Amino acid sequence: MKVVVLVSGGMDSVVALADAGATHEVVGALSFDYGSKHNHREIPMARWQAERYGVPHQVISLDFIDELFDSHLLKSGGEIPEGHYEEASMQQTVVPFRNGIMLSIAAGYAESCGAEGLVIAAHSGDHAVYPDCRETFLAPMAEAIRAGTYAGIELIRPFVEVRKEAIAARGAELGVDFVHTWSCYKGGDIHCGKCGTCTERKEAFALAGLEDPTVYLE
Repeated sequence: MKVVVLVSGGMDSVVALADAGATHEVVGALSFDYGSKHNHREIPMARWQAERYGVPHQVISLDFIDELFDSHLLKSGGEIPEGHYEEASMQQTVVPFRNGIMLSIAAGYAESCGAEGLVIAAHSGDHAVYPDCRETFLAPMAEAIRAGTYAGIELIRPFVEVRKEAIAARGAELGVDFVHTWSCYKGGDIHCGKCGTCTERKEAFALAGLEDPTVYLE
């Protein structure tokens, strides 16, 4: 099947790109610049990984999100909270209906590329905080995308029922270069080591029994 993969540049989406390449023909990698504090760190990683796998990479600008939406993840928002990824404080980083917006655009892009599938790397660790990463959202979204495209595009969500350590293990199995991935929501020169995504990244490598190649400030 020809597929387009949503690739933010984080470790989950990069593993999804590698995983899709092992089972499908990947015809595009799609990133969104929506004004998050870490877009400028993530997107170059997505581009590097797409080039590594020989996949065309496209960045779509969604400036209106930073201008109009309320979230601490955005440059227009407040400070990124520290602590575990699944703590209630991380709700401050939710960008309202982000995946709904991105998937709608990606579905149109995928059909225009002649693809039959669209891959998103949402995983079970996201469920506690992000409502648009849950299967209760993704299943009806998948049906809408299928019904709303002549190609009947399938929304493929390989990790929706697994945790991040399983994704890390799958990436190691596929030879993913995790050095060229980015997680930290603060978007500094080095992973902060304290925010929810840094904490989750550390935990994933540890639980998977893998060496963490990431340099952290803390």
